[in-house]
Amino acid sequence: MNAAVASSSALAAPFVEGLARQELRFQRCTACGTAQTLARHACAHCGANTLQWETARGTATLHALTVVSRAPSDAFRALAPYTLVIAELDEGPRLMAHAEPGLRIGERVRAGFFAHEGRTLVRFAREPG
Repeated sequence: MNAAVASSSALAAPFVEGLARQELRFQRCTACGTAQTLARHACAHCGANTLQWETARGTATLHALTVVSRAPSDAFRALAPYTLVIAELDEGPRLMAHAEPGLRIGERVRAGFFAHEGRTLVRFAREPG
């Protein structure tokens, strides 16, 4: 493993470890309060390097949605067709993830998790109620 890949893996470790525990983790800047889901060394808003990891409640609103009919790789072929969404977590950041079929933009959803190819992935489902 080269140094760049090792560094990126270490940076994302809290997110990936959270998925294994069926938790959605995100970074929050202690300087400006901005929340972000992509692990970074600095805040995407203000540039401060004072980031801390938090656990989301797992509830969100859908902002974008697409159905993937043709998988981009052999690893995802068995899942096709599948739904991908951009969901805004109640805590603020947005996250791309899988979703149950039949959802619509603007719907409230709750995160669930599933195992695929040795990884834990997120799948949003309609929030009960």
